[in-house]
Amino acid sequence: MSESPPAATVRTQVTVPLRFPDGYLTTARVFSFDGLVDGREHLAFGLGDRAGPVDRATARPSPPLVRPHSECLTGDVFGSRRCDCGPQLREAVERIADAGGYLLYLRQEGRGIGLYAKLDAYALQDAGLDTYEANLALGHRPDERDYTVAAQMLAALGVDRAALLSNNPDKAAQLQRLGVTVTARVPTGVHLSPANAGYLAAKAGRGGHALDLPLVRD
Repeated sequence: MSESPPAATVRTQVTVPLRFPDGYLTTARVFSFDGLVDGREHLAFGLGDRAGPVDRATARPSPPLVRPHSECLTGDVFGSRRCDCGPQLREAVERIADAGGYLLYLRQEGRGIGLYAKLDAYALQDAGLDTYEANLALGHRPDERDYTVAAQMLAALGVDRAALLSNNPDKAAQLQRLGVTVTARVPTGVHLSPANAGYLAAKAGRGGHALDLPLVRD
């Protein structure tokens, strides 16, 4: 049975040219929102044919490609190789720009436990725990992310059907429960390195992420 989260509205929308460290360029329509249930400053990036102002009267031939991407300061900004977040973000922007859709940038650092707690979890991982065990040892759930705000943002953008760019089955399950019809689950690439092999193995084995992990090569 689906839930109906409270309505949110678009607060501001502006055009922002984007440039990534590898030289990739595109243009996004960046949306902020009022009424999000957790009160945090989440953003939506409209890309490709969704990079213009929202117009509910414009018919779209197919559901947009959508990636809910959880903020990762260490990976997204500083290029940490302990995770795959930075490469997933870069991949998602280009693929969504090509297909047309939205990247939802969600302020849910460390699978929802926060930046400092994530670094505490890193220290425990260095002592031998995996990423899920470390969260539990700190008194958190393995994954504390709630995608209610993602459903609110999509509704505010006039999206009730979406192809989901994600390897995480929980994202699809939560969005479906929150009234978003997931028309397809589109896997991301596997951004494997010696530094994140254990992390990705835990995501596949403990988190149920759809990852086909090859052998790690330097």
